[in-house]
Amino acid sequence: MTRLPAGGREGDPPRWPLLEDVVTVAKRDMARRAADDLELALMDPDLDGRARSAAQKKLDNALTTASVLDKQLEAQAQVEEELWRELWSTPQAVAWERLGWTREVAQYVRWKVRAELGDLDASKEARQLADRLGLTPLAMLRLRWEVAADEVGEQRQERSTRAKKTARQRLRVVDNDAASGEA
Repeated sequence: MTRLPAGGREGDPPRWPLLEDVVTVAKRDMARRAADDLELALMDPDLDGRARSAAQKKLDNALTTASVLDKQLEAQAQVEEELWRELWSTPQAVAWERLGWTREVAQYVRWKVRAELGDLDASKEARQLADRLGLTPLAMLRLRWEVAADEVGEQRQERSTRAKKTARQRLRVVDNDAASGEA
């Protein structure tokens, strides 16, 4: 078994190795281009009636799509950064660093964030990568990884628990007659 430190990996996480989400960026850029083309079409003085109304509706949809994708990219980048930092402080991160699995962990983060944003297929990929990266108890067992017991922390916890007796546990009954020496 490979023993991983209970305190996790210390220090800053590695530099993020992946590009921005290329597919989502491309979709956003296409929506922006479509909006630009539609704005130009709407400047045509010969465009009227139903054609103008249809072009305006398409423009509104393209602008909405571009805006939604912008927000999605912002949220994705923020959540990816948070999850990346969180994962690189886990006990498993010590093994990942030894094995050079930086890109694999980044791929997991990308899929996991997409899953959290509602992509069912991404959740399937994230689940598979979580198993490969040892992020579940069964996966850790398959990889033959175990988190080393933090004996110092356990002793500290035990002492702290003993010190935190309740008020009732600290009080004792005293017989006033016995205490004053009367019989």
